[in-house]
Amino acid sequence: MEKFKVVVTDYEFQTLEPEQEVLSSLNVDFVAAQCRTEEDVIAACKDADAIINQYAPISAKVIAQLEKCKVISRYGVGVNTVDVDAATEKGIIVANVTDYSVDEVSDHALALLLSLARKIVKLNDEVKNGVWNFNVGKPIYRLRGRTLGLVGFGRIPQALAKKAQSFGLHVIAYDPYIPAEVASRFNVQLVELNDLFRQSDYISVHAPLTKDTKGMISDEQFNLAKKELIIVNTARGPVINELALIRALQDGKISGAGLDVTECEPIPPNHPLLQMENVVITPHIAWYSEESEKELKRKTAQNVADVLSGCYPTYLVNAQVKEKVRLKEKELYV
Repeated sequence: MEKFKVVVTDYEFQTLEPEQEVLSSLNVDFVAAQCRTEEDVIAACKDADAIINQYAPISAKVIAQLEKCKVISRYGVGVNTVDVDAATEKGIIVANVTDYSVDEVSDHALALLLSLARKIVKLNDEVKNGVWNFNVGKPIYRLRGRTLGLVGFGRIPQALAKKAQSFGLHVIAYDPYIPAEVASRFNVQLVELNDLFRQSDYISVHAPLTKDTKGMISDEQFNLAKKELIIVNTARGPVINELALIRALQDGKISGAGLDVTECEPIPPNHPLLQMENVVITPHIAWYSEESEKELKRKTAQNVADVLSGCYPTYLVNAQVKEKVRLKEKELYV
């Protein structure tokens, strides 16, 4: 049986046992690394047959040095750490996991929205500092009848729309890739991005990070927003121009922000956002539950197992690679 080298470029998990279990039916040399730079990745993966990736850069420079890599499988939905075009050109399959944390992320986005709308963190801090006075939370507005705008309308924001509607929120969305009839099935109206900022009382960001979405939310959008706007981001930090967000908060153009992601992670200790009482920040944890972590790890490894077994993975990112790589289509999909 052919032996394959599978490299995990980097990881934050306490164990890689689920990945190893999925790959145990294959003859695999499983290597766990903690790469941080392109040079680290090249050194670890130059002769790898498959790569599992979290945050380490899989750039065009890295891909050019890969001698026999067949698949790069990324933990999570986004593939912004991987140069997908370069991988496709070289005939390397790129895979992700698109459905492992739909409830977790939509729940977390709603939790951030509610904690800011109801000023939970501020009131908690005041009580612990000896202040028992509801007036310190003013103004707080009723959710029912207000408008939630969604930037992106894939699986996660679709789940969030249903949950938000149960609170009586009216939901609109911006997504140039979603047909209006799909949105209408969720009782959601599609609008342009600037109109979304004009109309929304709350906004939740769910767009992937690409060259087109980087910085797509900036001064122009914040200048159109209501002063009561609360913006939540559980997607990727750079989708929002962080300097523009800071200016909008400092100038009172919007009232608050709930961020699970930032431009630089971890956020630097002297960052202005950390000094603002109307900003709630969590450490890129929206995806996490015990159940979703196990699911993510197994599905990420299964992508690798599929390709090394001669099949296209269930979660194929770069379908164009089929023009270069001839594999079997899987008969069963999870």
